Amino acid sequence: MASKPPKTAAKAKPAPAKKAAAKQTAITVAKPVLADVRAKIDQIDRSIQALIAERAQFAHQVGKAKGKLAAAVDYYRPEREAQVLRMVVDRNEGPLSDEVLVHVFREIMSACLAQQEPLKIGYLGPEGTFSQQAVLKHFGRSALGLPLASIEEVFQEVEAGNADFGVVPVENSGQGTIQITLDMFLTSNLKICGEVELRVQQFLMSRSGRLEDIERVYAHPQSFMQTSAWLRANLPRAEKVPVSSNAEGARRARNADDAAAIGGESAGHVYGLKKVVTKPIQNDADNTTRFLVIGRQFFPSSGHDRTSVLVFIHDKPGALFDVLSPFARHGISMNRIESRPSHQAKWEYGFFIDLAGHIEDASMQAALAELKAHSAEIKVLGSYPVAVP
Repeated sequence: MASKPPKTAAKAKPAPAKKAAAKQTAITVAKPVLADVRAKIDQIDRSIQALIAERAQFAHQVGKAKGKLAAAVDYYRPEREAQVLRMVVDRNEGPLSDEVLVHVFREIMSACLAQQEPLKIGYLGPEGTFSQQAVLKHFGRSALGLPLASIEEVFQEVEAGNADFGVVPVENSGQGTIQITLDMFLTSNLKICGEVELRVQQFLMSRSGRLEDIERVYAHPQSFMQTSAWLRANLPRAEKVPVSSNAEGARRARNADDAAAIGGESAGHVYGLKKVVTKPIQNDADNTTRFLVIGRQFFPSSGHDRTSVLVFIHDKPGALFDVLSPFARHGISMNRIESRPSHQAKWEYGFFIDLAGHIEDASMQAALAELKAHSAEIKVLGSYPVAVP
């Protein structure tokens, strides 16, 4: 009978100390070399820069393909920009946030468009207002901002052609509608071409930065309402002086140690003011203001749009129901409704209505056609892309 082969001896397990040493060696080997990482970053930067230059060249070719146009406004297409930015969001898998990437691409598009000629954008000034921040967010830093004295003047300059577009506030998440903006649409022929949603943080700022020095506070009336709780608790005796804009308040506050202003950080930087307290003082932590972009023409659908209409109704029972029911029947969502005196006759009102969809949509056309039988007048204020983050 054949003898069985001898059993192979089991391999001895490495001692714990040897395992730890081997693991440390692996970590040491895997650790990147800083110089190599920086070299790789430099290589990527060169590629990014080359691609941006290539994009700018193609953007210039788009201008040539359109033929000879009169001005920069003829090249601008808000629906196309919205589509590009939505694709940026859809592609994003991190680590950068959607908001950061949208900002980067917005600036690239702004610079490419400015090759033809910078867009001229009117806004409620002076420099340092939230309206200016909305301009920068929507049009990028290559656009030419035109600070104006009032919302009325923004409308006037766009209508006259001195500004290509204007940016005006229309509502705040906590304080509601900015009535003067809606009232301007009662008589203006301008169109809404876009919207911007801006997160608004209100800071108390002064020349000295000391709370105990403050005897009066300058701010726009909306900002006083947005910060009312903090002011009651911390500056109950201070005089509240309303001004046309927070930037104007900051401009005034820089001239006296006993004055302060409420506004955004940018206003503080522009006018050399210090924060009195480091945290924002608004009542609502998620304080957001919606701005409208106004221009002189309608634009095509971007695929995710909003339509704003102004409807004047006959004074009769069930009139409002007659206005709203056509949209319900045609499956159109209503985002917002606001009434304002029509300024045409006593006790007559116009209704501002925001609707989901574009004026070119068949359902929107059908609903508006049905509505004509129940209203004195329908004015389409604009169809425009829903705000991109």
